[in-house]
Amino acid sequence: MSKLLSGVAGATARLRGDERLLVICGSTILVMAGQGVVGPVLPLFADNFGASAALIGLTFSAFGLARMVLNIPAGVFADRRGRRFLLIGGPLVTAVGMLGSGLSPNIWVLIGFRLVAGAGSALYMTGAQIYLIDIAGPDERARYIATNQGALLAGVSFGPAIGGVLAENFGFRTPFVVVAIGAVLTAVYGWLRLPETRDRAQAAAEAAAFPVANGVRRSFFLSRQFIAVGLVSTSIFSIRGSRQSLIPLFARDEFGFSPGQIGLIFTGLGVVGLLLIAPAGWSADRFGRKSVIIPAGYFSAVGVIAAAFAPNGTLFVAGLMFSAIGTGISGPAPAAFVADIAPSQLRGSAMGAYRTIGDLGIVLSPPLSGLLADATSIPWALAANGVLLAAAATWFLVAVHEQRPAAQTSMR
Repeated sequence: MSKLLSGVAGATARLRGDERLLVICGSTILVMAGQGVVGPVLPLFADNFGASAALIGLTFSAFGLARMVLNIPAGVFADRRGRRFLLIGGPLVTAVGMLGSGLSPNIWVLIGFRLVAGAGSALYMTGAQIYLIDIAGPDERARYIATNQGALLAGVSFGPAIGGVLAENFGFRTPFVVVAIGAVLTAVYGWLRLPETRDRAQAAAEAAAFPVANGVRRSFFLSRQFIAVGLVSTSIFSIRGSRQSLIPLFARDEFGFSPGQIGLIFTGLGVVGLLLIAPAGWSADRFGRKSVIIPAGYFSAVGVIAAAFAPNGTLFVAGLMFSAIGTGISGPAPAAFVADIAPSQLRGSAMGAYRTIGDLGIVLSPPLSGLLADATSIPWALAANGVLLAAAATWFLVAVHEQRPAAQTSMR
């Protein structure tokens, strides 16, 4: 009887976890569809203001800068106060930023509202990632994160095509307004369906022990493992940032692609990642994080370099697709690796710091790549990001000795 009751309790807990996972994924689809909608439109919209390539890159960096600044405070807030506020408040802040972006009269106002939209993204995505780690066991972390990343990629995949069609038929400002409406719906959805997962008594006890935890905090954030995975994350986000800011301009000027065609290209990149995310999560749980992270880095680096120097539009798209394969293979492995090595009392702070280091690539890559493109050419700027990722993957290979959780090794 006790085994039966235990089995029923376990099944009930799994169903509850699966329901919360699906709700998080639904919210993520709405949030990231919004980001995807404006992705291919934003550089063309900013170009209407007569902005240079560097300033166009800054519109992407502003979004990443806000995320970089707020990821760690959001993680600390989640550790002390809970996750639910972030899951509801983040989309509301995003709605304000997106609506303001669409109504911007000049490049500087646009950059300001991109900061606001980035702040909302930091709150929601940090809260969602911590929430998933709360409800997943060690042997499920990569797959839970992968499922949410699949939802993210679903939004990113279909968003650009929608954004391109909206921009062509209703003007560049329309996609931003549509995204703002979707963000409000996301906040309402989270408020209705997502219960808190943070135990208040445990949070109070850990807050009281905060001075003792300072030594653990410093040791973790300065560890070779955390720095190595942070470099990989920064490099991946650098490629994403330069791809968003430079690829639409390069595709238009070099190969004559229209906004709608550019949107379809970005949709195709998202679909590749979407198809790979489930096997990527399973592989990271089954074989370990390192065995996934290293080949993924090399694939993505080679792909972006090939796209940069492609002689025609067909090979250009093929190179981008190859790079997307690398990104899809990586999937949830870096985040799951951080969750594996983080002390339990630093879970929120660790994920916030990891997201901040990754967002450093979003902040630095677009303007630096834009400056390099202005000084040399767009192909050389794209290739520089590929070289950076290859170097980071090589360092991770040499520097990291993965200690897999017991739950993972038992799966062999």
